[in-house]
Amino acid sequence: VQLQASGGGLVQAGGSLTLSCVASGSIVGIKAMGWYRQCPGRQRDLVAQIRGGGGANYADSVKARFTISRDVAKNTMYLLMSDLKPEDTAVYYCFVNTPWMTFWGQGTLVTVSS
Repeated sequence: VQLQASGGGLVQAGGSLTLSCVASGSIVGIKAMGWYRQCPGRQRDLVAQIRGGGGANYADSVKARFTISRDVAKNTMYLLMSDLKPEDTAVYYCFVNTPWMTFWGQGTLVTVSS
């Protein structure tokens, strides 16, 4: 199974973007799925995730601005990002975690201009 992330781009501060992550097939035993981001020269940080039980959690820096969701029928996960800030500029990676392995998307670049 491969994950394909898309939706990144250039946006002005205060704007919105929606990232998508499509899985090429069904994944069983999902423990969590979500998004990380990596700024240049920094480690990859968790942005948002949906746990296997259905609850979601967010990094403090994006709470009330980002919303994670999924469409099971489409094998697709979304990250709606609003009120974007320059510090949200990063490469965003989607992931799906199972007891056996973690699947990663290839990353999509989000650039927020001030």
